[in-house]
Amino acid sequence: MGNNKIHLKRIKLISLILLLSFIVISCNGQVQTSSDTFNARRSTTNLTVKNAKKDPLFFIDGQLCQHLRKIFQDRSGNLWFGTNVYDIMRYNGDTLEYFSEKDGFSGGRVTGIVEDNEGNVWFGTSKGLTKYDEKSFSIYTEKDGLLNNEIWSLIIDVNGIFWIGTNAGLSRFDGNTFFSISIPKAQVEEVNSIYSPDRITGIAEDKEGNLWFGTDGYGICKYDGKTFTNFTMENGLCDNTIYELMIDSRGNLWIGSFWGGVSKYDGKRFTNFTKDGIIKGVEVSAFFEDDNGDIWFAAENHGVYCYDGSTFTNLYEEEGLKTNGVLSIYKDRKNRFWFGGWGGLFRYDGKSFLSVTIDGPWEK
Repeated sequence: MGNNKIHLKRIKLISLILLLSFIVISCNGQVQTSSDTFNARRSTTNLTVKNAKKDPLFFIDGQLCQHLRKIFQDRSGNLWFGTNVYDIMRYNGDTLEYFSEKDGFSGGRVTGIVEDNEGNVWFGTSKGLTKYDEKSFSIYTEKDGLLNNEIWSLIIDVNGIFWIGTNAGLSRFDGNTFFSISIPKAQVEEVNSIYSPDRITGIAEDKEGNLWFGTDGYGICKYDGKTFTNFTMENGLCDNTIYELMIDSRGNLWIGSFWGGVSKYDGKRFTNFTKDGIIKGVEVSAFFEDDNGDIWFAAENHGVYCYDGSTFTNLYEEEGLKTNGVLSIYKDRKNRFWFGGWGGLFRYDGKSFLSVTIDGPWEK
């Protein structure tokens, strides 16, 4: 009897796979172009969409992408959206344009977006460092001296120097030459790396010019330009496997981790909000500080939090946030509040969340 039940389950599973395959084929058959991209103008918004990819796995009609990782606004007002699968998108107020390898972009997962003093926009990706000068893309890889092509964190410091966290360690770039920098590992009894023990997961610069590096299993490392100082759970850190770092306007270091939630370091001690039971969720990322000084971040399967300096407010399903994984939070110069993650792009109007499709909402 047991074998018969197993056999029936297998038949049902095979039938389900065949059904899903048929649905995918049917969806693909409905696409009206022979390529994987299309150009269209949406009459409801007058928005021009260029090179958007069609994917039958999108669960929302007009969804922009499956996973949106990074959001950034350049000095010209363009909004850039970095994705997990669909490269990079740019929204200039009239046109939403997708850039891929066909356009000269490096391709791959986008994990960092910054702008230099000359107005060039740089992207950290899983296929190297990419520069956009408003005309074309330039790609820098291991062949050019980059330590490793798989980038996980990226900043430009006050002196215009690039610090690039890769899967194999840290690279420093002055605009011409890459330098590899060895970060000393802390003594940790049980290393719980997610991806690579050499990976630099987050980088932040404080007001004194100190650099803070998050690692994959070895806590945080502070660099003052001469010496390195390690911080681990033995020093009060919430977790040794770091997801993301941010320095706020008050000089506090905010730490999102994979297993220990969120904590804050004020230069003297760590405050572990998750350990203290104030915050739910152990995987924390997407830090953002708004004009009011409020700190925003996401906790997987628990929506997003806003901290006003005294109280944490949780926003999730009751507010209409239809994703369990927010990866990026950004408020632009028009006070539009954007949230990216699994399920694409979302907007928050101060009360509720809406999914942003090709039809919007964009400007309002």
